[in-house]
Amino acid sequence: MPPLDIDAGVVPLTVQVCDVPSVSGEEGPLADAVESSMRSLHGWRVLRHGNVVVARTEGRLDRRVVLAGHLDTVPVADNLPVRWEGDETSGTLHGRGTVDMKGGIAVMLRLAAAVAGHQGSLPHDLTLVFYDCEEVEATRNGLGHLVRDHPDWVVGDVAVLLEPTSATLEGGCQGTMRVEVQVDGVAAHSARSWRGRNAIHAAADVLERLVAYQPAQVEVDGLVYREGMNAVGIRGGVAGNVVPDRCVVTVNYRFAPDKDETSALDHLRQLFAGYDLRVTDSSPGARPGLTDPLVESLVAAAGGQVGPKLGWTDVARFTGLGIPAVNYGPGDPELAHHDAEHVPVRQLVQCETVLARWLGLQG
Repeated sequence: MPPLDIDAGVVPLTVQVCDVPSVSGEEGPLADAVESSMRSLHGWRVLRHGNVVVARTEGRLDRRVVLAGHLDTVPVADNLPVRWEGDETSGTLHGRGTVDMKGGIAVMLRLAAAVAGHQGSLPHDLTLVFYDCEEVEATRNGLGHLVRDHPDWVVGDVAVLLEPTSATLEGGCQGTMRVEVQVDGVAAHSARSWRGRNAIHAAADVLERLVAYQPAQVEVDGLVYREGMNAVGIRGGVAGNVVPDRCVVTVNYRFAPDKDETSALDHLRQLFAGYDLRVTDSSPGARPGLTDPLVESLVAAAGGQVGPKLGWTDVARFTGLGIPAVNYGPGDPELAHHDAEHVPVRQLVQCETVLARWLGLQG
């Protein structure tokens, strides 16, 4: 694809980026457009790994800031092309990706253009990471592949993930773990059900434990993370005339970043004592990382307010590398994946302005 029109402004650029469909696994055309755009800018070394595009300044400065965002979206739901209401100061963009998270991608591209046109030296070196497959299983995550295959490409001192936060800073993230809780029974013909033991009926005990469960609210480095424990799936039965001998309840545990994955699994085993558990998916949380001076200066630049990230994001991958990381981007996270996804244009402008000022690209 041809380069994107980075000089058009952050709002029309968001429209351009959103109007290139990039459902998870189909990010190639958008990655091509981003790569082409970055290669047209002075001052950037551009690298590519699959559908991950990395751009780096090479000033050999004392500190390096990493900005990252994913190119993919959940499936389109008759909400493209983007519909633009109002003007560039008080309007709204409606459509897939406007919130999660192509507004953030547009901000990153605008900052790249600002670096290329910047007069004088930068205070810090910068790395931009545009990656694929964030919205699907962790094994496909492009940032995860990059960390594994080219860890030197993501070296930095502080990272900012431009996930939607309504243009307010969010520190760290929850961890997430999914387990299957297996309930066993005895199969029988449903006409002679007394000869068996119904595993689906017996799963009521698992569900009752979940109903009675009181999720914790945990303070970590001054931020309060609200945990969650929920049944998110249930399956069992083989035929309409058979008492099922097996039922599996899938449980998702969202845990505060004071716990590691081992502690989270121990907690689940205690809650479901007496049952076999199988972990099907797990990702660690991330502590807020607010004490680094660069992060402190970003907090100040963004207005001084910071809250916890209630959910999992790829900040956890950066903290796993020892890089303090925070979330900051345009769009209400409550609207992520919603068919009525929309972003106020003022948040796009606000995020670009705040980050440009923080990075020393404007006064």
